Amino acid sequence: MTHLAIDGGQSALRLRALPSRRTGTGPGYTHGPDALRRMLTAVGSAAAEAGVTGPVEVVALGLTGYPPVPGAAEEFAADVGELLDADEVRLTQDMVTAHAGALPDGYGVVVAAGTGLVCLAVDRDGSWHKLDGHGYLFGDAGSAFAIGRAGLVAVQRARDGRGPVTKLADTPLDPVTLYRSPTLVDDVARFAPDVLRCAAEGDPVAADLVVRAAGDIGETINAAVAQLAGEGPVPVACVGGLFRGAGDQLLEPVRAALSARAQLTPAVGNSLDGAERLATGSLHPYAALTVIHRRRQSRE
Repeated sequence: MTHLAIDGGQSALRLRALPSRRTGTGPGYTHGPDALRRMLTAVGSAAAEAGVTGPVEVVALGLTGYPPVPGAAEEFAADVGELLDADEVRLTQDMVTAHAGALPDGYGVVVAAGTGLVCLAVDRDGSWHKLDGHGYLFGDAGSAFAIGRAGLVAVQRARDGRGPVTKLADTPLDPVTLYRSPTLVDDVARFAPDVLRCAAEGDPVAADLVVRAAGDIGETINAAVAQLAGEGPVPVACVGGLFRGAGDQLLEPVRAALSARAQLTPAVGNSLDGAERLATGSLHPYAALTVIHRRRQSRE
């Protein structure tokens, strides 16, 4: 019987069929009133590309656009079940599949940083704590959006003569034009690599922005570690596109900002690997974070 693992991110939706391990992709999550409909279409496209014809035993999805409205997640899980002819659908947030992929033992802290940033701490007894992930207006401290926005502010300050000269201002981009963009958040986040590049080239303004972002990430990690019982070391994995792109340039100042208990640990796998774990094994310790939809009638 087929199992499906799905990682629904902002840039793309990825699907892995098991045991064949054939893969498919679909468009990533975009905000809007019809976001769930588009996500369901993306799931269907990815399944078709992977050659999934059904029936399916279990589907596990970790989604960036996890439905926040009460009842919406259950309804979406039911829609996925009908679309894929699935006996069981396990639906959760992408931070959960990121945690499950990075720390297979299920204990510790995972920070997932891309356009946004969210942190999940899971204790040995299965209790959990989510930190940040509050979106670009009210949170996501240290994310690619936060770095990109800070860099674009520095650009405007330098051009106005209100701030120090910086290589960041050499960009041909006029930040004000982004106000009209329907993909504003993604556009701003895409300036983060420019900030990292200028910092690596010795620009003091950009370097300060990277250190500040690392400090924000370290603050979130330390708060997460403090939520876990005991006084022993806590494994901390940093995952996502921002960390992949920045590498030690960001990880080293993050490490310098950490408390003694926080121990940076390489991630074992990614979010799609975590979705596979949830599709093929036990939901512990993520059961409380997962919506489960089961087919009401058994197959004849």
